[in-house]
Amino acid sequence: MFSARFDRALALAHELHRKQKRKTSGVPYVAHLLGVCALVIEDGGSEDEAIAALLHDAIEDQSTYQGGRARLAARIEREFGGEVRRLVEALTETSGPGEHGIRDVRERWRAHKRGYIEQILSADAAVRRVSCADSIHNVRALIRDHRRSGDAIWERFRTRSRDDQLWGYAIVARAFMEAGGGPLAEELRHAVEELWRECGVDTALHPDELVAAAKPR
Repeated sequence: MFSARFDRALALAHELHRKQKRKTSGVPYVAHLLGVCALVIEDGGSEDEAIAALLHDAIEDQSTYQGGRARLAARIEREFGGEVRRLVEALTETSGPGEHGIRDVRERWRAHKRGYIEQILSADAAVRRVSCADSIHNVRALIRDHRRSGDAIWERFRTRSRDDQLWGYAIVARAFMEAGGGPLAEELRHAVEELWRECGVDTALHPDELVAAAKPR
């Protein structure tokens, strides 16, 4: 059973993300954090991993309102320990060295996604568990929201199209399988295939072929 640290992490996650909503559905963002946490726990994750799941977007999304990344990271370490801070920082997307030289917004996003995949796959199993759970929950949400609203959901992503999103999750799923697989990686692969089918895309395609194939119908 988890300790009072987990209770405090739940409260902090809600505190930090209280005013944030999901892009495609508008539901409170805490639903995503709880969903990712549940997947981590069900996969056998430790208390540190479960807490990191609750806080995995804290630095990336909320540090601007908390005095900056270093200050929020220090708060996480102070309240939950160095391992939780390490996990959360490893799960925080950062700009790669080559991104700033790319002028096209779409290509810069794709380079950023490739860099994040390298960042995650060079990390340990604990980081990969939380990251994979994050992707699973995101893909499931996209499937559900697409069934409700159709292609209109893609208009809510300012810097990337439907094709970019499908490509991004496809290469992420492939990367987790190449990193050793496991139940969560298999679950992500199946979820991505379901998302492709939902959007009318051939699931047998290689991810690098996706942008050419996934044209709006």
